Amino acid sequence: MRYVGNLPYATKEEEHVVVPMSDGTRLSARIWRPTSSDDAPVPAVLEYIPYRKRDLSSVRDSIHHPYIAGHGYACVRVDVRGTGESEGVLRDEYLEREQTDAEEVLAWLAEQPWCDGSTGMMGISWGAFAALQVAARRPPSLKAIVISSFTDDRYADDMHYMGGAMLSDNLAEAGTMFAYATCPPDPAVVGERWREMWHERMDQARPWVLEWLRHQRRDDYWKHASVCENYEDVRCPVLASSGWADGYSNAVTRLLGHLDVPRKGLIGPWSHKYPHLGEPGPAIGYLQEVVRWWDHWLKGEDNGVMEGPMLRAWMQDSVPPSTSYEERPGRWVGEPDWPSPHIEEVSHPLMRHRIAWQGEPAQSEPVAGQDAAGEAMTVQSPLSVGQFAGKWASYNAPPDLPYDQREEDGGSLVFDSPELTEPVEILGSPRVDLDLSVSEPVATVAARISDVAPDGRATRVTYGVLNLTHRDGTGQPEPLEPGRRYRATLQLNSVAQSFPAGHRIRLSLSTSYWPLAWPPPRPVLLSVYEGSSALRLPVRPVAEPDNAPQRPFDEPEGAEPLATTRLSPPDQRWEVRRDLVGYNSALEIVKDRGTVRFEEIGLDVGCRAFERYTSTGDDFTSVAGESEWTMRFARDDWEVSVRTRTVLRCDEENFLVDATLDGYEGERRVFSRTWNETLPRDWL
Repeated sequence: MRYVGNLPYATKEEEHVVVPMSDGTRLSARIWRPTSSDDAPVPAVLEYIPYRKRDLSSVRDSIHHPYIAGHGYACVRVDVRGTGESEGVLRDEYLEREQTDAEEVLAWLAEQPWCDGSTGMMGISWGAFAALQVAARRPPSLKAIVISSFTDDRYADDMHYMGGAMLSDNLAEAGTMFAYATCPPDPAVVGERWREMWHERMDQARPWVLEWLRHQRRDDYWKHASVCENYEDVRCPVLASSGWADGYSNAVTRLLGHLDVPRKGLIGPWSHKYPHLGEPGPAIGYLQEVVRWWDHWLKGEDNGVMEGPMLRAWMQDSVPPSTSYEERPGRWVGEPDWPSPHIEEVSHPLMRHRIAWQGEPAQSEPVAGQDAAGEAMTVQSPLSVGQFAGKWASYNAPPDLPYDQREEDGGSLVFDSPELTEPVEILGSPRVDLDLSVSEPVATVAARISDVAPDGRATRVTYGVLNLTHRDGTGQPEPLEPGRRYRATLQLNSVAQSFPAGHRIRLSLSTSYWPLAWPPPRPVLLSVYEGSSALRLPVRPVAEPDNAPQRPFDEPEGAEPLATTRLSPPDQRWEVRRDLVGYNSALEIVKDRGTVRFEEIGLDVGCRAFERYTSTGDDFTSVAGESEWTMRFARDDWEVSVRTRTVLRCDEENFLVDATLDGYEGERRVFSRTWNETLPRDWL
């Protein structure tokens, strides 16, 4: 990244500004704005997240907020209620109070003498959720938003559930927020009140996974703040981006297809990162694109920002399987609209362990020694299928992308295309139509598409999971009748992928995908009927012009980051362990950032996360997940740490949650609480 110091506007920074809420709570804001805004007001841009602007997100904030401010904007970073130096308690994500607070912050900004009355919102992940959800509430000052790595559907396309199946990230993210929501404010800012504020947060804390497990189907809890419930609510322009390695690869195209406002979409090869910090690369000059967006929609400049394709997407070339990539080779392609007129959904019937291709008949001829055409192909997957699935949302650290799929395919029902005689490119969401039956009333199907090289190595391209009790998509699960045939459609995550000549396209189906998705209560025998089941691919003809923008992306640039000093090294591990005596398996993940000193404020911060996912043999009730976090803050003789642990287990009827929260001043434990709760499984 190129760091830029000579920007069009000289700026100043206010580190801690109090923003009063209507209920008396005070939120903490950090503001960068042009010095000239004292006399010549400018638009304000808000990023609103719970990730501690003074320390944990401060380096990232320092790269893009001063940069945007240096182009003539007041950039405002507010910590959500109950985080950082903001007062109150953070009890859950995207609550009504959180959104009301955001509206009040925007109103406050619009009234400041250095603001011209126009505002925008930007963010990644939580910040993008907040911007989109607040946009649907139509606050009068909000003129446009810029969002990255987000969803418009909190139930069907977030880290909680996929196709009605529970994701392990439901536990992992709950563990993350259990820690973040119980950290103390900095006494250097709030003074002696820090201890009172900290204990209020811990006193009122609960493991968020308990609430998320109370809502295992699509209900009003998830419908709240899901913009997909009524896209018409959003009336301001939207610049939306994400990455193919991210868990949020689907929402960009959904917004493009459903919103009726000026909109642009951008999808690169990235994991859960801003595009100017994109990994795997190539990263792009995203902040330049953001400034152009604000210049047009907040300042009214006629700069051609809406010219060119509606969607720009990175068409990924074939690569060998790896758990991490520095760069993904490929090229930018552009689509004028979405759905794109250039993309055709092509249906390929599933035959006996092969994908019918280009005019082959929908039924295969009987083969000596095999069942007659049209009969069932069966699989009952072991719990080990999924150990090389990677993370639901890759952060590219530690290496968390899916590895070679051949071992996973050993426990799956596999269908291969013929060797391709010419390249095939897809852009969009593949689907699998299944004519099936199962042996249990609760069953899960995971589908994976892989790029199979001539040497046999298989690189996963995309995947999807469907809890078959949710097969009708209504949010009202219905158990299955064992042995009865059903029709079900499984949608896979959106992707842009080029399959070269000489390779094969593989579809793999499994009845477990642990630990990425929580397995059903009992092992399931799945029968898939050939000829009447099909893989549907969104094919973009290779001969189609790329329609790439005439103006290429600039080199990534931003402001000089804050100075930090590393006091202890990070530790990142992703290990699969198997005991062939007791048949115990475990996936263990370590994400230890080490200890970093933030030089400007003299604060030492350590952050360590540990996750473990275990199972024994093919006992589907033996699966368990564990999330442990330690957060430490120290300055001179002040030292505080928070330690959280959440364990999720199950039997055939229930989920069992055991959690602990401990707060320490130095080595002395000053707070401790334990939770032990049982919640019924809801056809899950």
